[in-house]
Amino acid sequence: MTKILLLSKYGRMGASSRLRNYQYLGKLAQQNLEVEFSPLFDDPYLKSLYARKSTFNSAFGGYFSRLRAMAYAGTFDLLWIEKEVFPWVPWMIESHFLPRDVPIVTDYDDAIFHNYDLHRSKAVRWLIGQKINRLMAASTLVVAGNNYLAARARAAGAPRVEVVPTVVDMCAYGLKPQIGIARPTVLGWIGSPSTWTEYMAPMMPLFASISEGENARLTAVGAGKVAVPHPTLDSLPWSEETEVAMIQAMDVGLMPLTDTPWARGKCGYKLIQYMACGLPVIASPVGVNADIVEHGVNGFLATSDLEWTEALRLLLNDPALRAKMGREGRRKVEERYSLQVWGPRVAQLLRSAIK
Repeated sequence: MTKILLLSKYGRMGASSRLRNYQYLGKLAQQNLEVEFSPLFDDPYLKSLYARKSTFNSAFGGYFSRLRAMAYAGTFDLLWIEKEVFPWVPWMIESHFLPRDVPIVTDYDDAIFHNYDLHRSKAVRWLIGQKINRLMAASTLVVAGNNYLAARARAAGAPRVEVVPTVVDMCAYGLKPQIGIARPTVLGWIGSPSTWTEYMAPMMPLFASISEGENARLTAVGAGKVAVPHPTLDSLPWSEETEVAMIQAMDVGLMPLTDTPWARGKCGYKLIQYMACGLPVIASPVGVNADIVEHGVNGFLATSDLEWTEALRLLLNDPALRAKMGREGRRKVEERYSLQVWGPRVAQLLRSAIK
């Protein structure tokens, strides 16, 4: 049995860790890959973070647990690292804890290097700006969620880079049920409080105006307390158990982004979730969004307020078009963004890194 130590950033509550790491564990076990996982930050840390409470004690405990894990990391056949070992710790210190004779696979689904190399502090840029580049170069394999991240890894000197999109388990994502009773059409969004504040809040005047004019509703899943109440807005708490059902209750999936270096590193996961449930989507053509959304086929790409308005009104008033685009989106996810397709591939990538 091949033994892998997974150094994830979060437990299952953390979306990046759940999707990039934990959902593969069953597929890896089928390939005789035994994974022991050691998250840096636990679920109570995330609950405190989302509730805007102090996370100091949880973070301190997380770093201490990670130090303990690194003490026996050399006994494994492979280290599988989500992003980095110790956030905000310089490479000269972090590298000291990496075992010299164990191959490393690092995984990135966000442009976390921009936390350092684009930091407003010159001291941070000088001290940690090149840290992720160094870790990428020291990795046997870098797994990147999109081409923007892969290009960074190649430029950093990573010896091998593979693009693996963030995927969904098609066994968990069924098509939205057909509802016979009349109800308002629902524009939907799913994410975190921080992404709501960054990307959705600036668009709310437009979305609210369209919703009011078209007798539609807007559902936000996971925005939390940062979502300012509005008569057309239903803000719902996120949970892993209910997220699929809440997406299935939507009619159109939304993913606005601003064209920034950080946004270009995103992996478009919410688009894949919407499409897996048979929803048409409207998204900003930023980063991988332009690859996932085929304009006019499974959704629309929109940049200006006018383009957003036209796409929203078209889908809100054409149920047949929504159904057609939803079927196309579902088909694309089945073929290119499913755990069923990528599970065996990821297992092979990890095994090849050991060899």
